Amino acid sequence: MNDPSPAATSKTPDERGRFGEFGGRYVPETLTRALDELDAAYREARVDLEFQAELESLLHHYVGRPSPLYHAQRLSEKCGGAQIWLKREDLNHTGAHKINNTLGQALLTVRMGKKRVIAETGAGQHGVATATACARFGLPCVVYMGEEDIRRQAPNVFSMKLLGAEVRPVTTGSRTLRDAINDAMRDWMSSVEDTHYILGSVVGPHPFPMIVRDFQSVIGREARRQSLEQMGRLPNLVVACVGGGSNAAGMFYPFVDDPNVEMVGVEAGGRSGEPGQHASPLTYGSPGVLHGSYSYVMQDDDGQTCDVHSVSAGLDYPGVGPEHSYWKDTGRVHYTSCRDLQALDGFDALASLEGILPALESSHAIAKAMELAAQRPPSDTIVVCLSGRGDKDAAEIARLKQERE
Repeated sequence: MNDPSPAATSKTPDERGRFGEFGGRYVPETLTRALDELDAAYREARVDLEFQAELESLLHHYVGRPSPLYHAQRLSEKCGGAQIWLKREDLNHTGAHKINNTLGQALLTVRMGKKRVIAETGAGQHGVATATACARFGLPCVVYMGEEDIRRQAPNVFSMKLLGAEVRPVTTGSRTLRDAINDAMRDWMSSVEDTHYILGSVVGPHPFPMIVRDFQSVIGREARRQSLEQMGRLPNLVVACVGGGSNAAGMFYPFVDDPNVEMVGVEAGGRSGEPGQHASPLTYGSPGVLHGSYSYVMQDDDGQTCDVHSVSAGLDYPGVGPEHSYWKDTGRVHYTSCRDLQALDGFDALASLEGILPALESSHAIAKAMELAAQRPPSDTIVVCLSGRGDKDAAEIARLKQERE
């Protein structure tokens, strides 16, 4: 009989960047020095009261934090069970949670004396947030984006350019987020002396998963405090969508040491459970190395990364942050998936019942929360991370609805 998995703790990662067996650093030697420099700069910054005060001021006066915790009463009545509350990250400046991380990393860029920023983006929200932060600090910015995602997210591409960023199309592979990260990594290897790579999710080599989680954990800290203030107790269940997993990591992390709070991460179930038809590495994948980190990955028998699919460009990724893999194997977070059509139904429900257009990424979490709420008593509470707003997806949703008819 195997030993039971150890209980999850918030005291991660260790000094090697490991979350249990996951995480670490699998990179060419040319990046080791830059990652060591970033690790040292971040460890100094997070205990520097002046740095933290500047970031907190930006989050309050520039981003508009704290974001509201909203009781979705009509959506809850529709489900006929638990009460659904929404953590409104869609109301942040630039319309998504991504700005929390990009402002923090832009401050680090200035602190390290770097003169240029690169980034990758899938749904475009991280690209817009990075372009915004770079405009705020006067930093030149290049954003790598797959051609397929450029097609799906034209409004965000236009916004990035208006904000002064250069958007470089990626034409290799599946022309989505995975390939954009590959090209951003290649750029960074040749420009580390003067360039910082603002990675947009809790993926990549150490210390990126820790840094991005920490900057995004403002979501969960606020949600925890607001739950106590508005409900008088902690929620029974917390739900968030998971692609790379930054909004979910930020939402879940402050609740890890609250054993009575259940957590559910919702991956992109795509069209079906067949390989290539979904983007659910925690549901169907196996441990492997992708983009410099050891985590659950969609891969074939030879260890080659598989193509994936999601109706949402932001979830269309074959890997996941290593801390999510740690939470999965310790049983602290339960991971499931939501199909494309269910997500579109979740989008319609929130739009028609609450007057809120959720991002397609967030629609996966909404749809699963509705399903779970119906199975629970009205006395239970569910907090959902509404990670972004859906106006960026309007044209794509119109096309998908036409196909569905």
